[in-house]
Amino acid sequence: MIKMLSGNEAVARGMWEAGVAVASAYPGTPSTEILENYALFPNVYTEWAPNEKVAVDVAIGAAYAGRRGMAVMKHVGLNVAADSFMYASMTGQEAGLVIVTADDPAMHSSQNEQDNRAFAKFGRVPCLEPSDSQEAKDMVRTAFELSERFDTPVLLRLTTRICHSATGVELGERNTPTAESKPFPRNPAKYVMVPGNAVKRHPVIEQRIRDIALFAEAFPYNRLEPGNHSLGILTCGVAYQYAREVFPQASILRLGMTWPLPEKMIRKFAQSVERLIVIEELDPFIEEAVRLMGIAVEGKSIFPITGEFDPRVVRESAITTGLLPESAHVPLPDVETGPLPGRPPVLCSGCPHRTTFYILNKLKVPVNGDIGCYTLALTPPLSAIHTCGCMGAGIGVAHGAAKAGSPEHHVAVIGDSTFFHTGIPALVNVVYNNSPVTTVILDNRITGMTGHQENPGTGRTLLGQETTRVELEPLVRALGVQHVQSVAGYDVKAIEKALKEYIKLDEPSVLIAVEPCALMPEVRKRWIPLEVLADKCNGCTLCFRIGCPAILKSEELDEKTQRPKALIDASLCTGCEVCAEICPRLAITFRPAEVEEVEMEGNVSC
Repeated sequence: MIKMLSGNEAVARGMWEAGVAVASAYPGTPSTEILENYALFPNVYTEWAPNEKVAVDVAIGAAYAGRRGMAVMKHVGLNVAADSFMYASMTGQEAGLVIVTADDPAMHSSQNEQDNRAFAKFGRVPCLEPSDSQEAKDMVRTAFELSERFDTPVLLRLTTRICHSATGVELGERNTPTAESKPFPRNPAKYVMVPGNAVKRHPVIEQRIRDIALFAEAFPYNRLEPGNHSLGILTCGVAYQYAREVFPQASILRLGMTWPLPEKMIRKFAQSVERLIVIEELDPFIEEAVRLMGIAVEGKSIFPITGEFDPRVVRESAITTGLLPESAHVPLPDVETGPLPGRPPVLCSGCPHRTTFYILNKLKVPVNGDIGCYTLALTPPLSAIHTCGCMGAGIGVAHGAAKAGSPEHHVAVIGDSTFFHTGIPALVNVVYNNSPVTTVILDNRITGMTGHQENPGTGRTLLGQETTRVELEPLVRALGVQHVQSVAGYDVKAIEKALKEYIKLDEPSVLIAVEPCALMPEVRKRWIPLEVLADKCNGCTLCFRIGCPAILKSEELDEKTQRPKALIDASLCTGCEVCAEICPRLAITFRPAEVEEVEMEGNVSC
């Protein structure tokens, strides 16, 4: 049976066919849909972990126990999981262990575009790269077989285009996992990485990677496609598809295992062509390795080292550097699109984070941000994020600035899921070192930016099971914070009062702004749009300063101020009432007809 699957769906199918017993992940674009799809298969166990390091440790534990384990994450997640990734390479395991890294060239939803093949070389583990959805599925089983054959973790590297593009996939049968449990291994020399044992394991993993390099020579996904001998192309992943399209006559060696490289195969291929080039995203990883073999090769002198490839990028780069003639240029279709409206990134209509950032902007304090929806508060008119680096960094950065003698009171903002991810240790550090930092936890009751995944604060698991909800306020108090309170996310006055009080303190404080994400289905049912009473509005512009997409400038001008009056788009408005709270003229109210309709349905009482 053949089915159209995205790369992420294909990996999930491959996990099921390979008999993965335990799968753990932290959601992150472009990898999120892998576990969401795997959870739909019968008789599987999969989970959202608080962070990627925990996810890798969970997968390692399953593999130690003799069952196949997998951890899934986006590329920057492997930075968080690096400690566990490295010790897993040292120990090996009792059953297959595969770690998926979904790299994000062009940074569609990331703070960088690192190339995680470097982790494979660093950790002495093999790295596999599929070129389409079929290979994405098939390589999962191959990765587990490779892992078990050589007693090694295996890195499966995807990229955004592989994750989100769909191709035909021939489905296979499930490899039923072993139902029998066996005693957990008692082998300290292999699994207890104290220095005395680790020093003995290091030569083992060095020999292992040499053995895998020999195996790579016959690896079935390293495929030679003979063509014209004037040009030979080394490539991998989705770049293979572009190479095949742009250079249909060239000889191509497509690598499915990008570490370790099949040196003999590459040497033989290089000898068979007049000119050898590498087409790869992102770093010159293969290019540099081939050059170290003493083989003349080109790559990044022709193709860019940054950004995502596509056929146009590959073709135009080749034309610019003379690899292809000018006649190879393919003009873009001359399509008349007309003027397109600007669409800057912005918090959604009714976003409960908007209130907090409106107040922070008003207070003019430095705000150290974090990764999540709320990073969008950096744009005008909110303009209330001043740093943002990685998950959990905001609290630590604020603490460091305070200890460096920054004369202003620093505020760190972090989401509920990110707080569970890496915010807790940072807050412990603030408490332990008595730092006058105010931390605002924006609790929208879900993992918002990646698409409403469950987390330890939601009370439900990835498999939909009810579980213990970790309550933030008791947790924060248990960490030793003396000044902590929870307020409703839409309560402008309460948030302003609390922040004004906290920024005067010379010790740690935490404000928890609690309000479900406006896009959650149960919240959407309660949407009641507001309207502006034109006769009361004088165009004071206060409501424009919250940056809500539902609030527009009317063509009607106030007679005295000659400023545009406000207008609310009923199709976007959620009825959060933040604009109504800050309106000094009480010019914003609910639409009477809408209120009556919702009251009759019994959804709300206004």
